[in-house]
Parts: sequence; C-alpha cells; structure tokens
Amino acid sequence: MNGTDEVRGLPDWRVLVVGGASGMGKTGVGRALARRYDVPVVEIDDIVEALLAVTLPEHLPEVHIWRTHPEAARQAPESVVERQIAIAEALAPAIEAVITNHVGTDTPVILEGDYVLPGPATPRGPVRAVFLHEDDEAQVAANYLHREPEAGPQRHRARVSVLYGRWLAAQARAAGVPVVAPRPWEDLVSRVAEAVEGAGHGRLSSCPISTVRPRSGSQQPC
Repeated sequence: MNGTDEVRGLPDWRVLVVGGASGMGKTGVGRALARRYDVPVVEIDDIVEALLAVTLPEHLPEVHIWRTHPEAARQAPESVVERQIAIAEALAPAIEAVITNHVGTDTPVILEGDYVLPGPATPRGPVRAVFLHEDDEAQVAANYLHREPEAGPQRHRARVSVLYGRWLAAQARAAGVPVVAPRPWEDLVSRVAEAVEGAGHGRLSSCPISTVRPRSGSQQPC
C-alpha cells in the first residue's frame, strides 16, 4: 500500500544500490526513491555500526580505523581515500550477504551509502546500481555547510569526497553502471529513476571486490 489505498506491484529489481561519496545527495535520493517504489531503505552506515558493535579492531581493522586512529581522517586527502577504499572492500562480504538475502527472499530494498562498490553491469538483473558524483569541491563544501552548519567550512572533507567520488565514478563507468550528476537538484530523482529503469542497469558483482582496487602504490584515486 502507498498510503492512498492503491496497491503497487513490486519493482522489477530486488535491490537498488545508490552509491557515491559523502555529500553527493545520496540520502535524499534514497528516501525519495523509497517513496517512489514503496520499498524500505537500508543505510550502509547501519551495517557499519552493527559490525563495530560485534567485532574487535583485530577482527576488522579497516572498519574500526576511524575509531582506533581518529587522526587518520586528517591526513592527506589521497591517504584518506585509500583508507576509504579499504573500508569498502572490508565491508563487501557483509553488503553482499544483505543483497543475496533480499534477492533470495524476493523482498525489494534500497541500499544507500558511501562504502558500496560498483560491479559489472547486467541488463535487467535483480540488483541495480546507480552512483552519484559531484566533481566541484566548492559545491560539495557548500553541501556540507548547508547540512552541518555547526561544523563550519569542511574543505578538507570536500576534497576527500571529490577524490573518492571520482574513483567510484570511474569504477562504475568501467563496469557499465550509470553515474548521475546531482545537479540540477530539481530533477535528480527522476534522472536517477530513468538511469535505473533504462538499458544500462548495474549489478553488484559476486567476484572479489578487491579486483576493483587501484594498483599497488597508486595514490591517485581518480
């Protein structure tokens, strides 16, 4: 039911991933798509918090990194991006388990978050993906300031987000997963829906996520 006594059919996908770096507008898009398709949203951040609660740093050091080494977030942007990629790789089996469960139980869901990686595209598969990317650091910094005015300007964080976003976008395009620019905001949800429902549907790969990491020694994530 959608609140108007109208019964909607299930979407033709079972998992819709909305990925991209922080500050790109994923949360708002995920919630709008949830209303559009009448399905729930699972935030990757919730998966992270659950894993932090039931593991120790020695079990998943990458996932615990921001708690065990808070200074790491203030390092050079390229270094922070490398850590973000490592976190995403460490989380991949947990995210894949959630995806597999929803496909197996035929229960649609939207997964939204920074730490999900794109995989090869499969037309009209049960798992779709779309990634958002804003390449203007000033715009991302403005997004943060609007969302978190008490924190003041966050230029370092915006730089990290753009670099990580460039890397994610490059991986997505190489895999045939659609990448959508957030602006103009007014029609973003419609553009994302069109990308999801169009021919270039993205599917998360079941192959090892580590295959999408940059070459050893590479410091530039884009």
